[in-house]
Amino acid sequence: MGIINNNNTFINALSGLMIEILATLSASAAAGMRIGIPLLMIGLLQGNNLWSQLPILSRVSPPILLGLLTIWSLVELLASKNILGQRMLQPIELLLSPIVGGIMGLAVVSSSATIAPNWLIAFIGGLLALVLQLVQVGWFYRLRGLPLWAVFLQDILCVVLVVFAFNASRTGGLITLILLLFAIRSAKHWYGWYWHNRRRQPTAKRY
Repeated sequence: MGIINNNNTFINALSGLMIEILATLSASAAAGMRIGIPLLMIGLLQGNNLWSQLPILSRVSPPILLGLLTIWSLVELLASKNILGQRMLQPIELLLSPIVGGIMGLAVVSSSATIAPNWLIAFIGGLLALVLQLVQVGWFYRLRGLPLWAVFLQDILCVVLVVFAFNASRTGGLITLILLLFAIRSAKHWYGWYWHNRRRQPTAKRY
């Protein structure tokens, strides 16, 4: 009987850990789409606590932070709808995405006990957000600008991933894994495209 109870305890702990990991990935992946919108949503979902439990953001006055994140979220929503705006947003989002991804990961686990150290959660979340931002930058230069439908899809995924991180972590984690698979396939595509162009260059020079 004691062995069965121990097994159930282990299974429950493992299940809780997997749900926590999926929720962390889902929240961090949102930072791979946008950086202002996820932080704004996290603060609003925290209720009265706002950003008081989050690193870096807890040092800023909530009214000031609310205003800054609201303004930047509007900038992201509006500027991303044209090529010039996308070009302006890219270096900023690329630079800040690892920080925001780490904060988003810590935001999900801040209210629950976790065996993983905070620095590891922040590192994985930041790395995931950076990878997804790099995928967007790669497709931007490959297509010479992201199409409007792709930009709207980014906005929708950003919101959905944050909501799923708290309410449906399995679904959010599954979406994140699909995005990672897309990132791997994109890297293979760019690699083949790069070497294809390299092979054509010597031929073109002969003529």
